[in-house]
Order: sequence, then C-alpha cells, then structure tokens
Amino acid sequence: MSLRGLAGLLRHEPDLARVIGLPDATLAVNGPAQPFVIAGLLGLSERRPLVVVTATFADAERLAGDLSCFLTPNEPDPATAGGLSERVVVLPPWETLPFERVSPEVATMGTRLSVLWHLFAEGATRPDVVVAPVRAILQRLGPWRDAAAPVTLVEGQRIDAEKLVAQLVGQGYRREHQVEHRGELAVRGGIVDIFPSTADAPVRVDLFGDEIDRLTTFDVSDQRSIAPLGCAVVFGCREMPPTAAITARAAELEATEPWGRAHWERLARGESFDGMEAWLPWLVPEEHLATDLLAANAQVVLVEPRRVRDRAIELNDEEAALAEALATTWGVAPADGAHDRRRRGRSLAFPPPPPALRPPVAQLDGAGPLPRQRARVAEHACGRDAGFRAGGG
Repeated sequence: MSLRGLAGLLRHEPDLARVIGLPDATLAVNGPAQPFVIAGLLGLSERRPLVVVTATFADAERLAGDLSCFLTPNEPDPATAGGLSERVVVLPPWETLPFERVSPEVATMGTRLSVLWHLFAEGATRPDVVVAPVRAILQRLGPWRDAAAPVTLVEGQRIDAEKLVAQLVGQGYRREHQVEHRGELAVRGGIVDIFPSTADAPVRVDLFGDEIDRLTTFDVSDQRSIAPLGCAVVFGCREMPPTAAITARAAELEATEPWGRAHWERLARGESFDGMEAWLPWLVPEEHLATDLLAANAQVVLVEPRRVRDRAIELNDEEAALAEALATTWGVAPADGAHDRRRRGRSLAFPPPPPALRPPVAQLDGAGPLPRQRARVAEHACGRDAGFRAGGG
C-alpha cells in the first residue's frame, strides 16, 4: 500500500496551514507522525530546500527513510553512477572526534560534498529536503567550493587521461594497483578504474586514444565489467583539498604555531594525508556553516528542539574539554593565549547569530505543548548559550 497520497490530506489542517511562512512556530506532534507532518509541510509550502534538523545521526537516517515513504520519488537514471537523484537526502556529520588524527570515511566526505554541491552550486539539481543531525549543521566547512565540483565522464567524451588522474588525486583519490575500495583509482594502459566516493560500484573508463569508448561498472572481486553506463559523476574524497590558500596558510603557521610544524610542513608542500582534516580550523580561520549558505526561501524544521539544543550544548562542552586537555600536549600555555588558540582550533562553530533575516523556523516537539517561554526554542537554540544557528544567518 502506497503512503504517498496521505500527506495531501493535511492541506486542510488549520494548525499546519497557520505556521506556513511564520518566522517562528511550534507544533506538538507525536514521534511516529513527524515524517507525515513534514511531508504535509513540504506540500503546503513552496520554500525549498526544507532543512530538517535532528538531535542525532540515527534520528536523521530514520526520519529520512520514513519521510521518503510519503513523497513521490524522482526516477533515478540507471545509466548514471555517483549522481544524486533523491528528493530527500541526509547530510552526515564527520564520525571522527574533534582533533582526532584520523580522516572521516571517504563515503561520508563524498556524500557531504555531493549534498553541498547539489544544494548551492549553480545549475545543480537540488533536493527538496535535507535531513541533518545538529552535529552536521554545526560542522565547520572547509573550502567546499574548490572540493565539491564533480568530475563528469560521458561516453564519447574526449579527455586527457593524465590530467584526469591528476585532478582525481588532487580531490583525494589514492592511486592503487587495483581498485577495491571507495576513493581508489588505477590506471592500466588505456583503462582507468575509479571507485567514486558516492557510488555503490566502481566505474571502468575504457579509452580509445583520448576518447571515452566505453563506461561500465565492474565487480571488485573478479574485476570483470558488469553493466554499461552513459555517465559517471565522480565527487571528491576530501573536504579540504590542498588549495593554494591552504598551502600558503600552512606555510605561515610554521612560524606562528611551531607546535604543529611537522604537519604544517606537509600541508605547505600540498600533501594529503590521513587526519589532515583535524587541522581545518587553523587553515580556514573563517567559521562557515551549511546554514550560512541557505537562501531566504529556505525553511528549517527543528525536530524535538529541546533535544537538539541539549545535544548542541553537549557537543560544545565535549570539544571544549578535549581542547583544554590537549592544550598542554600542544605546548600552548594559558599565558600564550591558549583560550584564543583553542577557540580557533575547534571543528564545531558556536558563534552568536547575526541579525540577518533567517528562513522561517518550524519546530516539531513530541512532548506536547510547551509553555511560551520554552516554546521559543529557536531563540534558545540560536542564542549564545547553545550556539546552534538555524536558518540562513
């Protein structure tokens, strides 16, 4: 039985119609009905995208799956690999701890780049709904515009194989003898094998001279081609590519922050290495969040806003405590401005909101009606105590 027509029944629901377009509104909705109400909100409002913020990543995945049941899906193109065709997408957070010398998963960074590119790049096909845990919303962005643009390969296209490989290596792909995992590529004569960061199967590019003669998927176990493709969309594997600005900044840090000289030197040479993302706050001092990129016609929904607020505060406290503990290891004494340095080195951003107009914020709370003082969770969540910035400001 299809559920896709049920959301239209909410068109005549007065409580839902009343909150459309309001800058701040709260609805008390039981947990199982939240995807249904969000689908109804999407049908009533022309604002896009609808950004749904949850307390945890598990909540985001579950809500995205349930919400998709109420929406008519876009028809995916089976002849395209690595693209994004869903109406509902999840923006995942990094699964690594702050300051951890381990890079996030390739699939995680590739998915984040894909979602950002489809949301904000000119000419991209935009999803209707983005579901994100609060940690993903608070995650500082690197130079994503340099990293997010995908490499598109089409049968019959003329390419320079050496330039293609160099471009993919610059986006974080590792050159291997044989492709087995996401983020790897291999070159054998006129064949270039690539496992895109957002694809379920690797892609084989057969070249005839400088022309793509054939595109296929292949099996990593026996390396045999499986199905023909008309197009392959290859997103990057790293959110912090070694751009000229980053290498120049790393060279400056060699003198001003000697405790990290070993890492600054590698970054200044344009190297990519495991855990390099941990240094993003020093290399990109500006604090940019995904919500900073939202246009005025976007709409934000906070699901169980008290949990969202509490999780934001918890993340803030955890990272502050970790930074305090690591300050001695880094050799940064309080007398040398340790507080400011730890603040600059944080991967989550908690600045107070600017006075700019934000997209409307709706809140779905499963605990029932709240007193007015506590119902304005958008004000609390956007305030200095929690630092969560909902919307485009």
